[in-house]
Amino acid sequence: MASNASTDPSRVPVIIAALRTPIGRVNGTLRDVEPSRLAAALITRLVADVGLAATDIDDVILGNAANSAGNLARLAALEAGLPVSTPGVTVDRQCGSGLEAITLAARMIQAGAGRFYLAGGTESASRAHIRLRPPLERGGELAPVKRARMAPDEIGDPDMGVAAENVAVACGISRERQDSFALQSHRRAIRAELASGFLREIVPIETAASVVSRDECPRPNASMETLRRLKPVFVEGGTVTAGNACPINDGAAVALVTSLAEAQRLGAPFALEFVDAATAGVDPNLLGLGPVPAMQKLKARQPALDPAKVDLIEFNEAFASQVLGSLDQLDIPAERVNLDGGAIALGHPYGASGAILTVRLFSQMLTAPSGTEGLAMMGVGGGMGVVALFRAV
Repeated sequence: MASNASTDPSRVPVIIAALRTPIGRVNGTLRDVEPSRLAAALITRLVADVGLAATDIDDVILGNAANSAGNLARLAALEAGLPVSTPGVTVDRQCGSGLEAITLAARMIQAGAGRFYLAGGTESASRAHIRLRPPLERGGELAPVKRARMAPDEIGDPDMGVAAENVAVACGISRERQDSFALQSHRRAIRAELASGFLREIVPIETAASVVSRDECPRPNASMETLRRLKPVFVEGGTVTAGNACPINDGAAVALVTSLAEAQRLGAPFALEFVDAATAGVDPNLLGLGPVPAMQKLKARQPALDPAKVDLIEFNEAFASQVLGSLDQLDIPAERVNLDGGAIALGHPYGASGAILTVRLFSQMLTAPSGTEGLAMMGVGGGMGVVALFRAV
């Protein structure tokens, strides 16, 4: 399979360290921690672990979907103790923001724009801002804004759960398949947690109440019986429930992106090469199917790529229906994705989730043979998909 276009090791982007926080439930264990602080804890740890000087960081690129009223990346960089000369930029591609941030950092390495980038995402549903819309007429009342608009009304801008129901109907995804996939996610996450599979990637977060070191949402008592009892949440008579959809979450993930040349100079024991990535749009009414055209675009640039044969696949589980609908169209067996569970069990902190997928791939590939390949895949609010291809080197 084709690798990066450049054979110059100073232009080949690699990740040499990647960490995440525990993922907390909304108003749960991480409810008092600002999203910038979540990211700052990771930035501090990454710089120390790799042995860089704080002045070595060229930029901090963070994704966010719900919290940023300013520039969270710059705030997190300063809170982490990076010098005031270190810039930061915040990216919003909704659920794909964290993966987009890592892609942007990799593109900067390919362009020769810098040597070291901290890239990822951070999100706190617990600390999300309350938004109000000004009245159109003088003397009117402020109106609360449930969420940002992502498509014009004449096209259709359904809520995420309604869009998940649309995908279930359009793709013929049954309630039974959705619940079965959700159960697989919980069982795999619990199995990985018991095997200490997440310890090497999680940085504990100190809160006012305790030190949080474990993901909050995986359910050891999940069963098909309990999942079947849950009622549809978004559409009467539908198939999408709280059990086969992701929870609402807080969390962050950050990767250190550099060049293969710098990784070799530092003597990094492992590097995850960024091979390529693609983003594409889809009908917002079927927004969960965005990974399908994104993968088609990626395959056009990487003609040897067969996603069904990639060694490891991390697919963000916003809703079981959209994951299954996308996998069916890409001919990828559902049992091949998310070997340690996905967002239905672990959680989906919006702008951080794409970076979490990358951290998961990095962690899983640490002991894999050189050449092992991994895909990160996501559907995105507003009708988009983001996919990225990585390789262990």
